[in-house]
Amino acid sequence: MRKLCLLLAVLFPLLATAQDLTTRYEKTNGEQTATYQEVIAYYQMLAKRFPQIHLQTIGNTDAGFPLHLVTYSPSRNFNYQQLRAQNKRIILINNGIHPGEPDGIDASMMLIRDLALKRITLPDNVILALIPVYNIGGALNRSPYYRVDQNGPDAFGSRGNAQNLDLNRDFIKADSRNALAFQQIYHLTDPDVFIDNHVSNGADYQHIMTLLATQHNKLGGPMGDFLHKTFEPGLYNLMKTKGYDLVPYVNHFGSTPDSGWTEFADGPRYSSGYTTLFHTFGFVPETHMLKPYPQRVKATYALMECFIKFTSEHSEEIKRLREAAKQAVCTQERFPLSWNVDRSVHDSIVFRGYTAGYKPSAISGQPRLYYDRSAPYVKKVKFLNTYTAENFVKKPAAYIIPQGWWAVIDRLKNNQVQYVTLKKDTTIEVEVYKITEYQSYNKPFEKHYLHTNVKVSSSKDSIRFRKGDIYIPMNQTANRYLMEVLEPTAPDSYFAWNFFDAILGQKEGYSPYVFEDTGAEWLSHHPEVKQRLEQKKAADSAFAKSGSAQLEFIFLNSPYAEPEYMRYPVYRVL
Repeated sequence: MRKLCLLLAVLFPLLATAQDLTTRYEKTNGEQTATYQEVIAYYQMLAKRFPQIHLQTIGNTDAGFPLHLVTYSPSRNFNYQQLRAQNKRIILINNGIHPGEPDGIDASMMLIRDLALKRITLPDNVILALIPVYNIGGALNRSPYYRVDQNGPDAFGSRGNAQNLDLNRDFIKADSRNALAFQQIYHLTDPDVFIDNHVSNGADYQHIMTLLATQHNKLGGPMGDFLHKTFEPGLYNLMKTKGYDLVPYVNHFGSTPDSGWTEFADGPRYSSGYTTLFHTFGFVPETHMLKPYPQRVKATYALMECFIKFTSEHSEEIKRLREAAKQAVCTQERFPLSWNVDRSVHDSIVFRGYTAGYKPSAISGQPRLYYDRSAPYVKKVKFLNTYTAENFVKKPAAYIIPQGWWAVIDRLKNNQVQYVTLKKDTTIEVEVYKITEYQSYNKPFEKHYLHTNVKVSSSKDSIRFRKGDIYIPMNQTANRYLMEVLEPTAPDSYFAWNFFDAILGQKEGYSPYVFEDTGAEWLSHHPEVKQRLEQKKAADSAFAKSGSAQLEFIFLNSPYAEPEYMRYPVYRVL
């Protein structure tokens, strides 16, 4: 009897501790997800009880709360520089970028708790870092009515953040404080593997979990080959052992996925596209919205276990590939800035779907799409997952950015770009771009009228730069990021996102009745411009009939025109 009492005395605190750590999700049998306040309180409790868990705040968010970073380190060392020196592989998990998709929030709480209670084991060569809730403003905006098509939980946050931004379009432009803080977390942790937990919309099918990996051709080189031939298949096999048939994110090109789909091309505006710029293996798991919430959370938990196992077992290869990529990019001469799907080749994947059909709508009486769950099927479908690189641009020796463009410079600094500040006013011969063509969205997209189909002309000129302007040598691991944000023809460049729109407006002008005389006098001394004027008149009848257009032509080709108009203010040192 005495031994039994002693045993109970030992076990009772452990049982009580385990009970205290039950999450809201578990207490409600998967019907509810934790609120933002509950999530943070839970991690604070874990960090207080378990010394291998560290909770810190970094930066701020648009909601007025800082971002939290949770680190699980069995050695209780939370210095990321030291952890990398100790040959640890770092996995960074992001949760709640869309708080209406809270699967990762609840799964991560249980994962960290179960590691601390030794229900599961973290391999010695892996460190877990996670953001409990990224979109705090959206999480605070809680309702049972968002994501009307989704099967649970009973209430959750909204997609838009406190600025009503979709944060998974904000990684490169960083309009939100959330994105600025994320960039700091990303560069602090320098993760080998990045996971951004989501829930998908779209077609109905049998699969509980789909996976979006960063496009392997775009990742490129040996890292891209490893991702495509080893990493992704490895995850699929590991999930199969847990009872899950994993398929690529269903990005179908018809009304239903029966005929197959194209691999999602994740540009730098997206999380996995952003992490690609700095040589991280990036993934976006997407559970299926119509599956019951407990199934989705369990699948997310299982996939995170698979990421841990694969990363541990391939630790040295992942390290070698990332180090080689970082070294290679320092001396890489040409960079592709866009990618297009190659429709001449495809893979085949086994897809478990439901037969689709059409029936009269109860609302309109018109044919409407439906999926018949009583008629499941299994078949092979096309998967177009090969992209070709385009728009190759040669790297300059350096970029120079005048200090007045501080919004861009601040983002470069936040991404730990290496640069020097000019110590005195200096004249430097540089390559200068002129914006010759561009198109813009006719409606705002995430606060911007995005520019597309940008074309430039280039010339050499001697520009006088001022003390305080920044000089960015192109011999650093941030080279790919720099090329994709500073080259104006890149789809997600800072020019495309309107950071340089001030150059598109002409500031200096003239009074036509005065400039008629000035322009005629100047033209008489510049026969080469007069010849170009006559050629344009001969080729363009509308121009030939317009005196104002001809006067504008003379002005723009004269020294009276402002040099800054349409001149891209990022200069290339050759």
